[in-house]
Amino acid sequence: MPPDTDIERHALRRLTFQVIEGTEPDDRRSRLFDLTIVTLIVLNIAAFIAGTVPAIERVHGGWLEAFEVLSVGLFTLEYGLRLWTAVEMPYLKRQTPWRARLHLAGRPALLIDLLAILPFYLSFLLPFDLRVLRVLRLLRFFKLSRYSPALHTLARVLYSERRTLAGAGLLLLAAVLFASTGIYYLEGAAQPDKFGSVPESAWWAIATLTTVGYGDVTPLTGLGKMFGGVVMICGICILALPVAIISSGFAQEVGRRDFVVTWSLMSRIPMLADLEAAQVAEIMPLLHANNLPPNVEVIAEGSPGEAIYFVASGAVTMRGRSGEERYAAGDVFGVAATLGHDRHAAAFVTTSRARLLKLYREDLARLVAGNPLIGAQIRRMAASEGGEGPAARPDGASRGRSA
Repeated sequence: MPPDTDIERHALRRLTFQVIEGTEPDDRRSRLFDLTIVTLIVLNIAAFIAGTVPAIERVHGGWLEAFEVLSVGLFTLEYGLRLWTAVEMPYLKRQTPWRARLHLAGRPALLIDLLAILPFYLSFLLPFDLRVLRVLRLLRFFKLSRYSPALHTLARVLYSERRTLAGAGLLLLAAVLFASTGIYYLEGAAQPDKFGSVPESAWWAIATLTTVGYGDVTPLTGLGKMFGGVVMICGICILALPVAIISSGFAQEVGRRDFVVTWSLMSRIPMLADLEAAQVAEIMPLLHANNLPPNVEVIAEGSPGEAIYFVASGAVTMRGRSGEERYAAGDVFGVAATLGHDRHAAAFVTTSRARLLKLYREDLARLVAGNPLIGAQIRRMAASEGGEGPAARPDGASRGRSA
């Protein structure tokens, strides 16, 4: 391949990556691409629902099928472009092209993209009827999670609270077991057709614990009714646990995050872009993102150093006794005061709309404890790229740009 053609191909791939991943802030092409995909997903869900109405299917079935073919074609093109541009991802550049694409294809977002288009192609490749797999078209709804901070936050809450939710699930399972066994002994003789065994009684236990109360199976004896009342009250208390766990975790996440931390967002910071993909996956949940308007004081002068800040986009100005200094995308500040458990000798104020990634000192300590190599690398890069210390700057801030 001629050198000029190869350069043009790399430039086109880089431009495509910037558009589909939104690496450039306020890029109109990227916003238009996102809006197109979101609109297409919503229209697909509407078409699927409309296709289940016999009257609409009879009159407009041909148009719905044509729209399905068009949608699958566009979704396939999107999936292929994401795999093609995987080598442009900063964290995958050090891998061979096929390994980078394989790594990206294994991520949850890409797996959802694949499952959303797979049933269409399987219907041509396999000889038996796969119409039942059309329900997988509903997975296209989950493609919206790529563009929804709320869904990302909810998924993160479920993951972070997984052990607590597992404990609540175990408690519910125990309640079903005890309720099924109790009603079996109390009602088994009176209604052997409905409570003849513990497995048969489990249906009544589940319906009662969840307070649904279908009424198809009910106790007749006095003791059975009393026991049923106790089960209902216990069910209300037990089912409230997972709801409280999720709502509490969601409220905490929403309160401290304004938008989702993504790979493309982290790639704007040279210090983080130098990490491996596995390291990024570990650090990403620890970063707290803030989307701030202009003239907001990020750090007050004299406040204790509690976090390191990475500037993903926008600008921040340091205002101290020695004057002012501007920090743009890729820069880092608050390093020395945080690592040295010191106080900030200058104030930091946003001079434009800014996106900041915040790594708390406690999270950094957890990161070092769980993976010392990653923590040491962050400390080393923060110190070496700034060449700073508390005496070098009023705040010990660091310039995070690569040379």
